[in-house]
Amino acid sequence: MAKPVPAATVEVQEVTELTGLFLEKPPNHVTTVTGKDLILIAKVDSSALVKKPTMKWMKGKWLDLSSKAGAHMQFKETYDRNTKIYTYEMMIHKVVLGDAGAYRCEVTSKDKCDSSSFGISVEACQQDEPVDILSAFKRTDAGEDEGDLDFSALLKAAKKRPEKVEEEVDVWELLKNAHPSEYEKIAFKYGITDLRGMLRRLKKMKVEPKHSEAFLTKLESCYTVDKGKRIVLKCEVMDPNAQVKWLKNGQEIKPSAKYLMETNGNIRTLTINKTTLADDAAYECVVGEDKCFTEVFVKEPPVTITKLMDDYHVVVGERVEFEVEVSEEGGHVMWFYEDQEIVKDTASTKYRFKKEGKKHTLIIQEATLDDIGMYHAWTNGGHTKGELEVEEKQLQVLQDIADLTVKASEQALFKCEVSDDKVTGKWYKDGVEVMPSERIKMTHEGRPITETSGRVRVESRKDLSCFIIEGAEREDEGNYTIVVTNPAGEDKAVLHVKVVDVPDAPEHVKCTSVGEDCATITWEPPKFDGGAQIKGYLMERKKKGSSRWTKLNFDVHEPTTYEAKRMIEGVVYEMRVFAVNSIGLSPPSLTSKPFMPIAPTSAPMRLTVNDVTDSTCTLKWLAPERVGAGGLDGYVIEYCKDGDTEWVTANTDLCERQTFVVRGLPVGEKINFRVVAVNIAGRSPPAVMSQPVTIREIMEHPKIRLPRHLRTKYIRKVGEKINLTIPFQGKPRPVASWFKDGVPIDPKVINVRTTNVDSIFFIRSAEREHSGTYELVLKIENMEDRSSFQLRVVEKPAPPLNVRVTDVWGFNAALEWAPPTDDGNCEVSGYTIQKADMKTKEWFTVYEHNKRTHCTVSDLIMGNEYMFRVYSENMCGLSEEPRNSKNTATIAKTGLQLKQAPYQEKDMSCVPKFTQPLVDRTVVAGYSTAISCAVRGFPKPKIVWMKNKMIIGDDPKYLMQNNQGVVTLNIRKPSTFDGGKYTCVAINELGRDEVECKLNIRVAVDPNRV
Repeated sequence: MAKPVPAATVEVQEVTELTGLFLEKPPNHVTTVTGKDLILIAKVDSSALVKKPTMKWMKGKWLDLSSKAGAHMQFKETYDRNTKIYTYEMMIHKVVLGDAGAYRCEVTSKDKCDSSSFGISVEACQQDEPVDILSAFKRTDAGEDEGDLDFSALLKAAKKRPEKVEEEVDVWELLKNAHPSEYEKIAFKYGITDLRGMLRRLKKMKVEPKHSEAFLTKLESCYTVDKGKRIVLKCEVMDPNAQVKWLKNGQEIKPSAKYLMETNGNIRTLTINKTTLADDAAYECVVGEDKCFTEVFVKEPPVTITKLMDDYHVVVGERVEFEVEVSEEGGHVMWFYEDQEIVKDTASTKYRFKKEGKKHTLIIQEATLDDIGMYHAWTNGGHTKGELEVEEKQLQVLQDIADLTVKASEQALFKCEVSDDKVTGKWYKDGVEVMPSERIKMTHEGRPITETSGRVRVESRKDLSCFIIEGAEREDEGNYTIVVTNPAGEDKAVLHVKVVDVPDAPEHVKCTSVGEDCATITWEPPKFDGGAQIKGYLMERKKKGSSRWTKLNFDVHEPTTYEAKRMIEGVVYEMRVFAVNSIGLSPPSLTSKPFMPIAPTSAPMRLTVNDVTDSTCTLKWLAPERVGAGGLDGYVIEYCKDGDTEWVTANTDLCERQTFVVRGLPVGEKINFRVVAVNIAGRSPPAVMSQPVTIREIMEHPKIRLPRHLRTKYIRKVGEKINLTIPFQGKPRPVASWFKDGVPIDPKVINVRTTNVDSIFFIRSAEREHSGTYELVLKIENMEDRSSFQLRVVEKPAPPLNVRVTDVWGFNAALEWAPPTDDGNCEVSGYTIQKADMKTKEWFTVYEHNKRTHCTVSDLIMGNEYMFRVYSENMCGLSEEPRNSKNTATIAKTGLQLKQAPYQEKDMSCVPKFTQPLVDRTVVAGYSTAISCAVRGFPKPKIVWMKNKMIIGDDPKYLMQNNQGVVTLNIRKPSTFDGGKYTCVAINELGRDEVECKLNIRVAVDPNRV
């Protein structure tokens, strides 16, 4: 495992400040030397995350380095369960010059995201010996080929002239002065494997800047700007009248208040005002077909802590204020107690948050022993902590009970003073507790104040005593008594001190009702009015998810109920309330629960009667014209007798359809109906009918409406499902009866289901026996209607009978047969005739769809004996089995005799011989190619392919094929390493032969960049 780079080899130019999710980031800039191992570390605290964080390491703007993981670049992730910290490492093994550049690590977790950019500079190793500049371009992920490449087997003169190999050659100078067509030769000669990387570095040297026809001065390679600042991109064009286009990530930028485009002579500038993270992108300036590029990196300045938190040591009941200052006004500060965040919504009255400019304060009203611990303040750029220690108050007796001698029936007054005015005592007499009564009275008064320093103190002079409270607080309110004593007696004076402040925030703000564009809000007065009467309240509202609050009233509102108007239906709002007294405005209340102004729908439309029976009424209506954001949950149907005012609900659950049958109605009564639409906001206005409905069934003659496809013969195949729906009408409900051929149908064979409006005829699997004439009869008292249809169930026919050959002449044979006994319950449409000779017994179709029961088979072969078979055919298809002919037809010979010549086997043995050689080829790198040759030989020769006299094994890069003596070698996406001499060898037991060719791989070069 690689070790981190020693301090001597890594130079950190800047100290990275913590932001967002990162607990530790890589340095902003790292400088290392070639050949060393480099490890970069980032840490993420997952204790506040709901989902495991995901880390991405990027190079440049878009390149995801996970695709480059291997021997050279490795990534590691570890997790500490105790601290809940994820540690991510990126290790670069043996750094090369090509590893230099801008990098970025990006961490995401659900809806949270953070990134950190850093740069790596690579310097050549300083040695006394000459630097091997080629080592940066050797392959490091080539497995067995890793390391220095040895081309001595390909360079024939390498052994003869070793001194030439040892000569020092400046490859950079060679590439600078060489024509692009010579790049491949130089790379092959000097063992350069990463030619593209070398050419990119050569281009960055800018020894001779490429001449541009459109630009005198191009944009800088990249720009960096702080978030919220302005940045200017500037370039100079050749033609002062040239029109330019500015692109951002390939999309044209339109002029606006944010993007300002200016032309000043040959200078073209793009100014981006108030940059945001969305402006971190690639930009282009286009003049005609020429363009120049740059990248803009937007840095978000972290909010740092300029004043750290102090530790506090207090006693129980004292007030604690943790205060910090941040670098930016309005910066976000998160407060934590130990590892638990202190949130405003859950802070109740124990914690208060105060923000004044850059100052942020956490206030604990009355400290308790449960508050002991470490408190933290976090920003996205810093962290500070302070410890709170709370002690129990040490109770002291300031004045002990004095002995007292009084006369009988006189009052005895015992006094005892302690250090805590909130402590009440118990009185005992001879060890038994004394309880208050009419004779014995106990009082508890505040503690005496005798301090001469501090916030509350007493200053005494000869004839004057001053009681001073500096920075009055709520706890200072109460009755104060001054007691003056001397040997002659004592005197008292009572003073009430009232401390006024802004009131606490109102409580329990909630929405009690909503309308289409209004909502009613209620709340409770604050627990503490600040010592002054509450004059009224101010209300604010905002849309959920927004941070912009809108004032609802400018004059104070005295009641604790307010109707907010001019709201948008369907939008979710939140409310908060401020209390106002003579001192000022209270902090805002906790935000109310989100609510949505919605209103009931309009009334349903076109309520009509669809059907009436002796006890039911079927109603139909249309949906309301206006539904609104509250949607539509369903309908409530109500009815009442004409002249009555008590409406009865007909449905227990909401009706979602726009039709309903009201049941259980009295016969002959006049009934009024109405329908109400219901949604989350309540009931809509009702839809009513203009006049009542008389509940009495109307007589209607029965009528069968036979479907059109049943008016002709209805044909189905055996095994198919039959499902017929026969609609009808008639009132009252008709009685339906089914008959087959005049006989009532068997319900065990045929299923029938009848409703008020139709009758369903169902057969699960049709059989031949189901064929016949079916009749449906409808009856209402003495009225009836009939309708019938014919059902025919068909299947494949039986084979024909008595197939025989009746005559044979020349090359022809005549066949005859009789029709089948079973036609499958439908007409036989034809016959299919097949023949087969007695030698092969393979059947061939002679005729299809033959209408007659005889045919003539022609074009028979002389000397063969034939047999025949015939299939019957109807609308279901051919019969399952054919009928074979009882006799055969023999086509006689006409006196020809065959004289067979003696057969002599020929020796086909042959030494392998290439009939088509390999041809030298030059191909472009990256495009698949193939080399082919042709060989003959018997027995079939074995083919062996070789590259540079080395046998090509089962390398998936190569595909070898041999098709009828044509031998092909397919090379998939060749690179410069695949060039060389290829040999094809054919070997069998009689000998061998070989051919060879030379394959050159060239790299495509853009002529516009030469």
